[in-house]
Formats: sequence, C-alpha cells, structure tokens
Amino acid sequence: MAKTKQTKLSHYDETGQASMVDVSRKQPTRRTAAATAFVELSEAVLRALPANPKGNPLEVARFAGIQAAKRTSELIPMCHPLPLTHADVHAEIVENGVRITATVATVGVTGVEMEALTAASIAALTVYDITKALDKSIVIREVRLETKTGGKSGDYRRSS
Repeated sequence: MAKTKQTKLSHYDETGQASMVDVSRKQPTRRTAAATAFVELSEAVLRALPANPKGNPLEVARFAGIQAAKRTSELIPMCHPLPLTHADVHAEIVENGVRITATVATVGVTGVEMEALTAASIAALTVYDITKALDKSIVIREVRLETKTGGKSGDYRRSS
C-alpha cells in the first residue's frame, strides 16, 4: 500500500494560493492507474443499447474515455500534461448498467490517477449522452480509483 502519508494538500503554496506542484526534481518512473465508473441504466435502455442510432454506445464511450485521458491537463487546472504511453477503456454491460474500467500508464515524474479517473468519468458521461433520449433518470455512480503504481507514495489497491 502507500509508502508515505501526506500531511497537507499538495496543490497549495505556503500562502494558501493554489499552485501547480513543481515536479522538476523528480526522477521518471513507470506509473499506472486504473479507475472505474458505473452507469446505472433501466432494463429498457439496456435492451436498446445494441440498436442505438447514434452508434455503438460502448465503443463511442471507449474512444471518448481514451481521448479524455490524453486531455486531462486541459480540464483540471493543476494537472501536469503527461506523455501517456498507454490509455484504454473497457465498457461492458452488466446487471443494471454499464461498468467502465479505464487504465492509463506513463513513464514520468508524476502519476496518472487523474487521467484514469477522467477517462472513466467521460466514458460514463458519453454512455449517458448516447442513451439519454430513452431515459433521463440514468445515474452515474462509483467513479473511483482502483489501483495505482509507481511514484514516491508507492502502490495503492482499493480494498473494497
């Protein structure tokens, strides 16, 4: 699990102003992260997924998630732009909805947790967008980091 425990938020300077963390002194290491999201859908929407006129929602969501991972630093102000070496999204129909898993990797000086979380979130929002015409009560839930490897804080694996 985590090697070190932070005692303060990292994105604030000594005066309390938000700031981007200076990672220029860190050595590059391989870093990975996986995040998941769940899109709760009605039975009617689940039955309609294969015949959606906007295209295969799961494949469109996969592409959207990959694109989102690559553009995370444009969406979240204090994220560093990272050269990703891998990004993938898997979306599968499960009981009561769609389970999304995003995996991201880099060799760099900072982690890819935000890229994985952004990929899972945007993929889930894409499923919502493509299916909202059938049902407005869709719920996106359980967006969470599952694993991360590399870096000073060490490896993390969600226990539940």
